[in-house]
Amino acid sequence: MIAVIQRVTSASVTIDNQIKGQIGKGLLILLGITHTDTEEDIEWLSKKIVNMRIFGDEEGKMNLSVSDVDGNILLISQFTLYASTKKGNRPSFIDAARPEQAIPLYEKMILALTTEIKKTIETGTFGADMKVNLLNDGPVTIVIDSKNRI
Repeated sequence: MIAVIQRVTSASVTIDNQIKGQIGKGLLILLGITHTDTEEDIEWLSKKIVNMRIFGDEEGKMNLSVSDVDGNILLISQFTLYASTKKGNRPSFIDAARPEQAIPLYEKMILALTTEIKKTIETGTFGADMKVNLLNDGPVTIVIDSKNRI
């Protein structure tokens, strides 16, 4: 799994001109799922995300997690994170998991993040045409690949 994590002041996702999910201070997470992802990736990544210290403390140092600052999470599925641009100018998405595999893993990630942060998270809708709006704070953007743990 690939997660693009953005520290935000606010973020929202709109589908068919209606806001589906929105948060104030917290993390916007764009999540890509590939064929080899498992529940082990979900467990590792959800813990890593919720415990990552990327919010400023009283001295302005990135020393606090999203839980420490009572922040929220907006999770958006994004298969394009697995785009291959090696050949030609049109990206290939063959490394992205098919919906029948990706949807159950996405739903398990929602549950895992909810459990880790101990509150409901906001989401988009898997496979929908979504408009994502965010105010990146910092800016702070971090990319994590669950296959590169070492």
